[in-house]
Amino acid sequence: MTSAISSRATDDLVRIGRETMSTSYNPQPIVIERGEGVRVTDREGRTYLDFLAGIAVCGLGHGHPALMDALRAQLDRGVLHVSNGVFTEPQILLQERLTQISFADRVFFSNSGAEANEAAIKLARRYQRVVKQTPRFEIITFKGSFHGRTYGALTATGQPKYHEGFEPMVPGFKYATFNDLQSVEALVGPHTAAIMLEFVQGEGGVRVGTQEFIQGVRALCDREGILLIADEVQTGLGRTGKWFAYEHYGITPDIMSLAKALGGGIPIGAMLATDEVYQGFQRGSHATTFGGNPLSASAGLAVLKAMDEGGVLDHAQEVADYLDAQMQKLAQRTSVITEVRGRGLLKGFALDQDKVQTADVVSRCRERGLLCNVAGGTVLRLVPPLIITRADVDEAMGIIEDALSDA
Repeated sequence: MTSAISSRATDDLVRIGRETMSTSYNPQPIVIERGEGVRVTDREGRTYLDFLAGIAVCGLGHGHPALMDALRAQLDRGVLHVSNGVFTEPQILLQERLTQISFADRVFFSNSGAEANEAAIKLARRYQRVVKQTPRFEIITFKGSFHGRTYGALTATGQPKYHEGFEPMVPGFKYATFNDLQSVEALVGPHTAAIMLEFVQGEGGVRVGTQEFIQGVRALCDREGILLIADEVQTGLGRTGKWFAYEHYGITPDIMSLAKALGGGIPIGAMLATDEVYQGFQRGSHATTFGGNPLSASAGLAVLKAMDEGGVLDHAQEVADYLDAQMQKLAQRTSVITEVRGRGLLKGFALDQDKVQTADVVSRCRERGLLCNVAGGTVLRLVPPLIITRADVDEAMGIIEDALSDA
C-alpha cells in the first residue's frame, strides 16, 4: 500500500485544487491515491468500483502487472525521451504491432487523441492536394460528434456548445446528421476531402452507428474519391469487443486515430493510415516532439501484449453481453431509464430528465462507491476496464438502481 504524498487533509487539498485548477474543470470532491484492478481508493481509504476508467483509458484496469513491469524496465534504462530524430526499439515494435492488427501500413505517434485527429485532418487534406492534385479540403463530420479540444479537432466536433466563445472556427468543415446517409450525400461536393466519424458517439450520448449507415458512408467515399477517417480514440483497442470498432461493420477506413486505452494511462495517441494515403506526408510535413517516446511506447507495447496473451478481447465481449442484459433488465424495472445504448463496454443509460438529473445520479453513485459520468448531457455513461467480471457488473447495477431510486 502506498502512503500519501503529503499530510494535508483531503478537504484542504480539494479546496486548494478548486482554487488553483483551471476553471474549465469541476472534479468530484475526492482525491484518488491508489488503484488495483477495477477499483481505486481515495485518501480516506474509501474504495470505488471504477466504471469510468479515466474515460475509457484504463482498459486493463489499474496497476496491471505487465504494464507496471514495462514502465519500470524502461525507467531503469534511463531513456525517457530522445525525439523522433532517432529510432527506439519500443517505438518500432509498437508501430509493427499496430500495423499487424489493423488495416494500416504506417503510424504517426502523438500525445493525445486530439493531436491524432489533427494529424488525420492534415494528412487527408495534404493527400488530396499534393498526391491527388485536387482542390479538395473540406471535412464532413457529424452533429453530436466529439474529436478533441485543439482547434482543428474542436471544429470537427459537431456540438455548438464546445464552439461557443472560440469563434471563428477553422474553415472547411461541414456537419451531417449521424445515421442519416442522405444528409451526408447532400454535403458532398467537389471540395470534399474526407468524412470523419466515430462508430459510437461517446461524448455525444453513446449513440451507435448502424450497419447500413457505416457501410453506406464507406461506399460513398469509394464512389466519390473521398477518404474515410475513423476516430477510434474511445472505441479502439477492445472497447467494443474487437481490436477496432470498424471490424463490426465489415469495412476498413483510410485513416484511423487512436489514443486513450493505447497507453493504459500513459499519454499516447496514434494516427494510422495506408501506404497510399501516407504519400500525403513528406519529410517535414508533420511532426511532434514527444510523440512515441520510449516510455509511452513501452506502455503501448505492454498493453497490446497483455491483451494478446490474456484473452482480453474475448473476455470483454462476453462480459459486455452480460452487462447489456443486466442493463436491459434494470431499464425494465424503472421508468427513469428511457433507453439502453452502446456497444461492447461503451454503454449508457439515457435518463428521463423530467424525473432525475443525470449529474445528480452520478454523485449518488459515487457516494455508494461507483464512479461513472455524464455523456451528452442526459446519458449515464459506463466505460469500465475491459477486465471487469460479472460480479462487478452486478455490484454496479445494484448501486445504479439505488441511486436512481433516491434521485
